[in-house]
Amino acid sequence: MNNTFPTDGNISGLSRKDFQKDIKNKGTDLFILKNKLGMEVAVTNYGCAILSIMVPDKNGKYANVVLGHDSIDHVVQSPEPFLNTTIGRYGNRIAKGKFTLFGEEHELTVNNGPNSLHGGPTGFHARVWDATQIDESTILFNYTSADGEEGFPGKLEVEMSYRVEEDINALTIEYRATTDKATVVNLTNHGFFNLSGIAKPTPSVENHIVTINADFYTPIDEVSIPTGEIAKVEGTPMDFRTPHAIGERINEKFQQLVFGSGYDHCYVLNKTETGSLDLAATCKDPESGRVMEVYTTEAGMQIYTGNWLNGFEGAHGATFPARSAVCFEAQCFPDTPNKPHFPSATLLPDDEYQQITVYKFGVEE
Repeated sequence: MNNTFPTDGNISGLSRKDFQKDIKNKGTDLFILKNKLGMEVAVTNYGCAILSIMVPDKNGKYANVVLGHDSIDHVVQSPEPFLNTTIGRYGNRIAKGKFTLFGEEHELTVNNGPNSLHGGPTGFHARVWDATQIDESTILFNYTSADGEEGFPGKLEVEMSYRVEEDINALTIEYRATTDKATVVNLTNHGFFNLSGIAKPTPSVENHIVTINADFYTPIDEVSIPTGEIAKVEGTPMDFRTPHAIGERINEKFQQLVFGSGYDHCYVLNKTETGSLDLAATCKDPESGRVMEVYTTEAGMQIYTGNWLNGFEGAHGATFPARSAVCFEAQCFPDTPNKPHFPSATLLPDDEYQQITVYKFGVEE
């Protein structure tokens, strides 16, 4: 691990000593990324968790726009274990924790009702990654997932970077992965965003105005597994092709919203071509004026409105009640290994998994 760049004096108010700990003979640490415009991102190598993203509002006031923690113990013990972490080997759900690949059935750890969620309880979010800070704005993470880890086949070598762009306030996440045998891969970041800034209590995101570049989504059943249908958003509360406040329709007695206790669905993104880096979603906070645009090469994006947050405490005494965040998780569709008509999540030994997702911040007067 390399951390030769200063961490003290960061505007998030985090202390490096609070993030230095040995966990299963690997050391954790605090890393600070920043650009010349003043944007600052704090991360740790436990789960590659993002601890804070400091960006200005329309008056130039900086605030942390993700639900973060202020010590490694809080990260490890969080009631929301996926808070702002890297998710793998498979983000989202796999039905009954089982899938068949080239005739061989694989059984995964079940950790979400009858299903496997986000790679299982000891997935990538709960691992200490090797970390090398390249420069003031970039950090590189590496992790080797063993063959059979949480039931997934193949030894997977993962390389990922977080980079704060120099001339715009944007965080770019790039992923690469290779395997020594056929496997399934679906990596994502589970950032919990609130453009108002975290507080005690952190306000609801129901006033945030969201636009999603998607004509279709994947409806779910009562345990949040896709039915297999690719459904039109048109004429439903799932339609964000034009701007809507999150809370405008979230409590309607629409079956999909009942199943998800709000929005917790994968949108089928409109793409210019397969793998192109396109605008997927825009989120605006009318009060602060902060705006976030999400760009991704992925085919899908899970929108989750923090429906199961329960008010637990985070950084500097901030608390996170239900619907105090919205997540934009770029990914393959859920349960793809069991849905042959969904775009494939299979990775073969001669191929390389690649993904780029960008979270760009600005203000609207």
